[in-house]
Amino acid sequence: MTWDTIQGNWPHLTGQAKFRWNMLSSADLRSVAGDRGELSARIQERYSVSPEEAHAQVQSWEDSAHSSWLF
Repeated sequence: MTWDTIQGNWPHLTGQAKFRWNMLSSADLRSVAGDRGELSARIQERYSVSPEEAHAQVQSWEDSAHSSWLF
């Protein structure tokens, strides 16, 4: 799944994001609104990781994203 698909379907994918990053609040995920940079920033903040680590986590999540997440 591409990031464009993730961004366009963000309301349907917040559960998967919450499952992956359980320290992100529902308010965090709403404010992310599918913005990749904002998601990375929230991960950095909540998990105290480097920007590179946060980016790698987001990339890994994107790579593992599956269309079945939309159902």
